[in-house]
Amino acid sequence: MKDLGAVITAMVTPFKENGEVNYEMAGKLAKRLLSNGSDGVLVAGTTGESPTLSSEEKLELFSTVREAIGSRGTMIAGVGTNDTKKTVEFAKLAQDKGPDALLVVSPYYNKPPQEALYRHFRHVAESVSLPVIIYNIPGRTGVNILPETLGRLMEIPNIKAVKDCTCDLGQVSEFAILAREKNRARDDDFVIYSGEDGLVLPILSVGGHGVISVVSHVAGPKMQRMIQAYREGNIEEAKEIHLSMRPLVQALFETTNPILAKAAMNLMGFDVGGLRLPLIPAADEQVKKLESVMIQQGILRTQNA
Repeated sequence: MKDLGAVITAMVTPFKENGEVNYEMAGKLAKRLLSNGSDGVLVAGTTGESPTLSSEEKLELFSTVREAIGSRGTMIAGVGTNDTKKTVEFAKLAQDKGPDALLVVSPYYNKPPQEALYRHFRHVAESVSLPVIIYNIPGRTGVNILPETLGRLMEIPNIKAVKDCTCDLGQVSEFAILAREKNRARDDDFVIYSGEDGLVLPILSVGGHGVISVVSHVAGPKMQRMIQAYREGNIEEAKEIHLSMRPLVQALFETTNPILAKAAMNLMGFDVGGLRLPLIPAADEQVKKLESVMIQQGILRTQNA
């Protein structure tokens, strides 16, 4: 698999004042992120408010971002739903818009058992030609992809990665062990991405490859340097960066993501607009706290920067 990068930003979807997708701003945002520490972008993921985007909007976003960034960085398209047939149909359409890989979330709400999860991902992967990244986020889907299930999925050649949001280092360790046992760890044939900004360094230490990040909207160079420092063996430097980012991680996730991620971008003067219901803007005190942390971190210069 082509290396998708160590820092992939799960980018927000900019909206206009009337709630329509701001495609021009989406292209500008993708280019900005690639110039500020990101190796690639994830489009129409959870942070991109995928549940409230239509299929047509997602496809237009994929085309827009691909055209904007060209070959400067990688693009991952979020295509998963809780309906296997619809996921396959949409994935086939999405792969024609130029992504380097497809992110497929585990089916949400209907809570399939492990065998059903295996069949779902297998069917999607066998229906497309692009690399597939499995998205394991039980806090939103209600179901955890267990190591034995992921191990079976590793036998499917184009399932190339997992984005894990379980906060369970033991489980991530099991993923890494299985990749070795199945000879998928060689030459990064199967990689593990942290889906939790606060656990990137610990996950690197048990075999992780990088992060699909929210914090990299505002601290991309710092996140990139932490990962590179770890890879270079500069563990103390990586640890210090990890600890220094902790207040920013906490401030950005004080309420449901991407509410404060959008607030952060708007504070920086990059107008990504508001949110679509059922999400609502952050409370004033949350924005003030975030602004204070961003000043302390050197991201903003003054209270009104």
